[in-house]
Amino acid sequence: MTKLLFIRYKKNNGILDGGEQVTEMHYYALSEIVGKANIDTYYVHDENQKRTICDYLNGVLFFPFNYHFGLTPKKVKQLCSKAQSFDVVFIDRSVFGIIAKKLKESGYRGRIITFFHNAEASYFDAKLPKHLPFRNIIIRSADHNDAFSFKYSDKAIVLNRRDDDVLSKQYGKRADTIIPIVFRDKLGDTTNTHESTREKPECLFIGSYFAPNNEGIVWFAKNVLPNVNITMKVVGKGMDRLKNEESILRDVEVIGNVPDLSEHIKEADIMVLPIFKGSGMKVKTCESLMYGKNIIGTDEAFEGYTGDFDQIGGKCNTAKEFIETLNDFIAHPRPKFNAYSRQLFLEHHSEAVMMEKLGQLLSES
Repeated sequence: MTKLLFIRYKKNNGILDGGEQVTEMHYYALSEIVGKANIDTYYVHDENQKRTICDYLNGVLFFPFNYHFGLTPKKVKQLCSKAQSFDVVFIDRSVFGIIAKKLKESGYRGRIITFFHNAEASYFDAKLPKHLPFRNIIIRSADHNDAFSFKYSDKAIVLNRRDDDVLSKQYGKRADTIIPIVFRDKLGDTTNTHESTREKPECLFIGSYFAPNNEGIVWFAKNVLPNVNITMKVVGKGMDRLKNEESILRDVEVIGNVPDLSEHIKEADIMVLPIFKGSGMKVKTCESLMYGKNIIGTDEAFEGYTGDFDQIGGKCNTAKEFIETLNDFIAHPRPKFNAYSRQLFLEHHSEAVMMEKLGQLLSES
């Protein structure tokens, strides 16, 4: 039986952000495929352990040498030694590409599989404030690690065609497979799903405090919200901080740090996703499809997803388009449970999709 070492970003002590939800799904699928007894996990960070000043200084010190925050030469050397007992090393984030590089240099003979959550240089360019000290060093490190991941991994996985195109242009190599965002199905009973959207729809945005999310919500509050008769709710890790920073959100209900989003999602008439920047795929879109929601979002929100977007809810990239689509919901209520969205989830984003693709990848020599 295959023995697999799973390298992930952090051991969480609280609410999982979007990236960690994806990681959790990868771990679940791999443990089902190889058996829990045959998978071991290495955490670059452990949120249950308090970080010392020395930890932070080490993080800053080694960034210029392509050790993404939390990694050090000592940790990577220990990992290389540990990996010798495993047939496969699965690196869940390409910002840890230096691990793949050092594994190959150490003579590791097993297979290395790396999952690219994003085209990381583009992701950090969008994420980091322009005035942040050492910003260019962080972006350069992400760039180098993506390059290492392609060069030294035996198999590379990306989320969507866009990332594959961007990474191919940058590094001259395509991924071995595309595995989109997947969720374990949490919907449960759908027998009482015959309500229609309300005359004054409740619109919900889910997402953590993160620059592209923040910019999208503030834009929506300024340009769309005053022109439509809806109630707006924002739920996500750290989002109460955004409300304190932006007076434009005074009439928006903002809730931070919710362990379980399901009741908020089920209650909403429409998921509104005004996201204009990013890389990879949006976890919030997949989660909304899983719950069978009407979704109105931008090109970025639907990046990597396929289907008839008018049936899902609507694809909108301007204030005028958002206003017109929302007003159409108001004038013509439709089912609160969107059976088409739900079907797209089952066909393209359920755990069976990931199990099949990862199983095939692991079986290849």
